[in-house]
Amino acid sequence: MTLLIVGIAASVAGVIQRVTGLAFVLVLIGPIVLVYGAVEGVTLAVLLAVIASAFALPSAWQHVDWPRTLWLLGAGLLAAPFGALMTRLLPEPALLFVIAAMAIVALLGPRLSSPAAALLRGRRGAIVAGAAAGFMHSSSGLSGPALAAYAVSDRWEQRRFAASAQVIFLGYGLVSVALRGLPASPTWEVVVLGACTAAGIVGGALLVRVVPVALARAVMLWCAWIGALVVLVRAILAVTA
Repeated sequence: MTLLIVGIAASVAGVIQRVTGLAFVLVLIGPIVLVYGAVEGVTLAVLLAVIASAFALPSAWQHVDWPRTLWLLGAGLLAAPFGALMTRLLPEPALLFVIAAMAIVALLGPRLSSPAAALLRGRRGAIVAGAAAGFMHSSSGLSGPALAAYAVSDRWEQRRFAASAQVIFLGYGLVSVALRGLPASPTWEVVVLGACTAAGIVGGALLVRVVPVALARAVMLWCAWIGALVVLVRAILAVTA
């Protein structure tokens, strides 16, 4: 039953990823951490995010904005080892609190005030956002909101941002998998979740032309907030148990 719940969450996350360009881990993080724990859950989520980006990239390739993409990707890859190190240093309850805090802060990112948002514009903004996203991806898998905050602040056209994000997520994900290692879960479970993820991406490709982006973003935010709160509750229970 728990695998079914995570599989459904992976499929939904895949659909939203394909329609909006991001939010795969944001949608998945709550259920997968709840079932598999902080370390294994994030490790699985990072691997599944690689699968999601790999399946989404072919149809998005022609719209990639390479100058912005390379700055974001380069800064993130430099910061990723520090995020992976944090997962080895913190006990699970502390890591759960950090993941929940990252999710909440990331979700509040697009609501930045004007002076703060100015830091996320141009090349400097790409470096700042890329470093934050790379660190967050390797430690919690939550890099999308940092990139979204940059896209909003720098007025990045939605289609090009969504396409470019697949390259960035794929790069972050491959490095994060190398740093964190492969999941310890049974291979058949990983294969099932990977298949659910791929099915979600394929389903999203069929829906992308008929589902309004505003609706997809609203669903994404609701799922993400629920996921962040679930992780926070798990962290509190881990401390009080």
